[in-house]
Amino acid sequence: MKSHFIATQFRTLIRVIATALDVLLPLNSIGVSCEIKELFEMLSKQARKAKMEPDPEDENTMKRVIIVLNQFENKFEPDPFMIRKILAHLEIKSWAECHREIKFLDDQIRVEYLNGDEREIPLLSNLIGLLCYCRGTLFEDCDFRVVDQSDGRNSNLEVLSCLNPEDFRCPISLELMTDPVTVSTGQTYDRVSIQKWLKSGNLICPKTGEKLKSLEMVPNTNLKKLIHQFCSEYGVSLAKSRTKNRDISRTILPGSPANAEAVKFLSQFLTLSLGYGTDRQKKKAAYEIRLLAKSNLFNRSCLIESGSIIPLLELITSSDPEMQENTISALLKLSKQPRGQKEIIKNGGLNTILMALKNGITLESRQIAAATIFYLSSVHEHRKMIGENGETIPALLQVIKEGTPCGKRNSVVAIFALLFYHRNRDRAIAAVYRNAAGKEYCVSILHSLCLNRGPDVVSVLAKDVSLMSVLYSLLTEGTSHAGRKSRSLIKILQKFSETTSSRLIREIEMATEQPKPATEEAKMDLFEDDDEFEEFEIDQEWDDKEEGKDVTQQWEDDWDDDDVNDDFSLQLRRELESNPEKSEVKST
Repeated sequence: MKSHFIATQFRTLIRVIATALDVLLPLNSIGVSCEIKELFEMLSKQARKAKMEPDPEDENTMKRVIIVLNQFENKFEPDPFMIRKILAHLEIKSWAECHREIKFLDDQIRVEYLNGDEREIPLLSNLIGLLCYCRGTLFEDCDFRVVDQSDGRNSNLEVLSCLNPEDFRCPISLELMTDPVTVSTGQTYDRVSIQKWLKSGNLICPKTGEKLKSLEMVPNTNLKKLIHQFCSEYGVSLAKSRTKNRDISRTILPGSPANAEAVKFLSQFLTLSLGYGTDRQKKKAAYEIRLLAKSNLFNRSCLIESGSIIPLLELITSSDPEMQENTISALLKLSKQPRGQKEIIKNGGLNTILMALKNGITLESRQIAAATIFYLSSVHEHRKMIGENGETIPALLQVIKEGTPCGKRNSVVAIFALLFYHRNRDRAIAAVYRNAAGKEYCVSILHSLCLNRGPDVVSVLAKDVSLMSVLYSLLTEGTSHAGRKSRSLIKILQKFSETTSSRLIREIEMATEQPKPATEEAKMDLFEDDDEFEEFEIDQEWDDKEEGKDVTQQWEDDWDDDDVNDDFSLQLRRELESNPEKSEVKST
């Protein structure tokens, strides 16, 4: 697309070389041989005669691309025959190759934003829109599982394996560099750390001890990219950079008019394929939606407007594991949009997603459904509807029990979001209480609260007459850990009852006097007996049992677990600021 510009730059460079050979190089005064002089003269003549022109085929392809982009911009769907000619010249012969080119262009856009230079963004967006349209409409077969999980990942791992991760740390802070910059001595530091160093009056390089010739700092973009790849591949948290790098708010608008229309045409095509295509076409369409909606707000809005949610909901019940996984993942992406949430609820999608949460064919499908429940529960009215289904919270607890670390986290935040509706709290407690392990955890929590909060908690527990029977049952039926906690809790409650009875007798005898406030010694008297404080220590046997569980290898993070965590924090902050039940939530 920029062949003319590049050819002009080369012509200018060659002319400069020819001028330098003629004017700036005094061959006669140097005393070189005749053969060398002849070579220089020949080089000068060739440089003046050289013609740097774009290849005719490249120029024709460039014209075709411009025509296609103009058609998109004018809201006309381009001729597939012309697009195939473009792809043939670019040697893009398969879905995988097209997908690879899209990822490359997307990386180039990220680099442009990192560098703060957005001049090339419209052109890159045009090309991405064109290739996304080609990938979705022209290529029927796709090895999506292989491409999405492995393409580029193995090569990245090979590159990263050759590097020393310690080189990614700032020599000053010893933390991973989020914004590496290079100073005049050639050493690289994190921008924040070196700025603090310089502001404190230190004008020498911290690593070499040399005096800095200038205070200029050059961004090390390549190193920054490597650090991001390292963190992505190995699951290392890099909160500062992730917030900036994963910020998709800039995608709320299309990168260019042609890109916008290409995405709209593609969204309509995929929606029709979901409704009327073959099983293979439906699976591919669901996967295309999953890719398009992954990190682009405008793409999500186009897919929602095209009506893709209804056919996606119908495909959740598919008996094909890949179909179900792609479908529920696509719905997860669309549920992040407020309008997408409304469309899902409006079309009866809640029960369908809950069914996938409970009976999903694969664990991955159930984990993705749990994340979808979290986004749907961001609306207050939806929490009541979700909680009224008695199988929701038990299904989320099952994912916590069986899932990967990402799945566990998303199930936990989904349950927490549901707890903002007060009636869901009783349902959650009831769901945990049915489980023997849940009872044991509850006893451990109550025991910890008693030790840390003292009489404030014990006085409340002492009023619950049914608690003692549960504690005695755990003494005989529970594990050794539960038995020790129950025994300790029973002693605490009994000692509180004895103390309260003695105090009541004294109050009756001294009815006309005000009781003195309890001293710290009196408060701690509740816990002096036996080995309560010993039992409060972490039980090694219990921890060993927990740590011995097999942890499944985390599957590809293409359902944006980081987004779920970030959105959970945002939702929690909003609820505590504006929800009328916030005080009740805090106390709970």
